[in-house]
Amino acid sequence: MNARPMSRRWLAPLVVFALLTSPPLRAQLEAMMVTHMLVQLPLLAALGAYAAQLLPARLRSRLEDWNCGGLPFTLLALFAAAFWMLPRSLDGALNHGYLELAKFISLPLLVGAPLALSWRRLSAIGRGFIWSNLLSMLILLGWLYSVSPIRVCTNYLVDQQLLLGQSLLLLAAALPLLLAGRLFFGGSKKGEEPIFSMVGYSGEPGSKNGL
Repeated sequence: MNARPMSRRWLAPLVVFALLTSPPLRAQLEAMMVTHMLVQLPLLAALGAYAAQLLPARLRSRLEDWNCGGLPFTLLALFAAAFWMLPRSLDGALNHGYLELAKFISLPLLVGAPLALSWRRLSAIGRGFIWSNLLSMLILLGWLYSVSPIRVCTNYLVDQQLLLGQSLLLLAAALPLLLAGRLFFGGSKKGEEPIFSMVGYSGEPGSKNGL
């Protein structure tokens, strides 16, 4: 009796994934550098994070045996995310079909899902490292795209990479404010994990949605 509700829960992420991979929407998102990096890539990772909470408890338990303290899967997610934020990776996905396929597979499976499975197991220091790593990448790439006088991605013009650079720097400025706001104005309830509270994670070990 539980199989049918579970299959229905898988329907939404599968539909969203199908939409993201459809040629019209994919071409529209990849037409601009800012939507390619700041809309398509995060959505693919978010799908993986959401799908991770739908995995059977037995499978999650087996995965946790390989994820001591949440560190192995976290490092996997960080390296995979860093790869797809490189200009050459964006170019490669647009120029080569096999890299485009790798992007759509690796972001949910190697970024979103591993990070979701690791978050509750990480210490406060580990979570802080992830936020600081994200902030540093936003600043570094934002600065690079903003000041580079030449195209760092051959598929996008200089004005598009300037827009992306400004958007990344804006996100870098907004991220600490968002985290501080959630900390000081009751953004996290008892047992709630801030990073996944937006997608239904309670983060509580005994909770129905927690991982």
